[in-house]
Amino acid sequence: MIDLYPLARPFLMAMDAEQAHNLTVAALKTGLVPGAGGSEAPSLATRVFGLDFPNPIGLAAGFDKNAEVPDAMLRQGFGFVECGTVTPRPQDGNPRPRLFRVPTAEAVINRFGFNNQGLDAYAARLAARASRPGIVGANVGKNKDTVDAASDYTACIRRVAPLAGYLVVNVSSPNTPGLRTLQSRDALADLLGKCLEARDGTGSRPPLLLKVAPDLTDEDKADIAAVVLDSGIDGLVVSNTTLARPAAIPSALAAEAGGLSGRPLMEASTRVLGEFFGLLGGKVPLVGVGGVASGADAYAKIRAGASLVQLYSALVYQGPALVARIKADLVRRLAEDGFAHVGDAVGAAHRAEQGSPAPR
Repeated sequence: MIDLYPLARPFLMAMDAEQAHNLTVAALKTGLVPGAGGSEAPSLATRVFGLDFPNPIGLAAGFDKNAEVPDAMLRQGFGFVECGTVTPRPQDGNPRPRLFRVPTAEAVINRFGFNNQGLDAYAARLAARASRPGIVGANVGKNKDTVDAASDYTACIRRVAPLAGYLVVNVSSPNTPGLRTLQSRDALADLLGKCLEARDGTGSRPPLLLKVAPDLTDEDKADIAAVVLDSGIDGLVVSNTTLARPAAIPSALAAEAGGLSGRPLMEASTRVLGEFFGLLGGKVPLVGVGGVASGADAYAKIRAGASLVQLYSALVYQGPALVARIKADLVRRLAEDGFAHVGDAVGAAHRAEQGSPAPR
């Protein structure tokens, strides 16, 4: 792999953060950005939600909101790519500036507000690549001014269910007013029921997942776990960005509204992930996201209960070569701990606490 990022990094870091991101996407669209190349390690192959992933490291939603470059990102070595969040109608999102780097903490604060080109453009791009290999998920949301939230989620699902490898219902962004209230028990049960009905009505049944916030009370987590089990959805993505501002965030940036991602989110999001693994009894596959910036981080998520892991913010600071480094380190760590396949390590920390033997 030719790693051009060290050359581009000073130029990108000198630019406005959102402008730099848009330039990165534009470069990827040219098809000229080198791919990672190489073959996948057999120990990283895993089957989750009935889908076969070449490796468990995925690109989180937010990078490719409009499904413009999923194949380019798959070529960077990701085992899967999640596009979105998409809403039925195009929307500009919140006023700029709305994306802030926190270099001293390798963190990012954003208050985009589901800016995207809308469902028509998004679905057309997914349809154009539908015959290509690689798992591409669709993350769906609601327009800011929609009162009947379920109508927006179901409209998106009916359109993209035949085109996506899996679906994610995003009720946890902090940047759309009132969105997180959809995580309450009754509202969530009603929404997921309608989303499942919409999916099944398409004649296709891609796995349907729910993405939750890290800022949940114990009661919230217990309620969400109960709804997840009762609804029969296929998985849970833990977690979205946080409203918390740890001490590592300089005060001037801590005052900026929006969701925090990156290294400071690792500990809290992994703790919540482990709690959901316990609440769900390991019965529902989890996707661990939040603060992953190394192989050690990815392995910690897996041991806490994640069948798959996603990252995004760390790419801002380390570039796409990070994906290959994470996978190589993960292979080494699995071998050192005696795991033949990554799936064997899922929930290992929980089993150790319970005194249960690990599968071999």
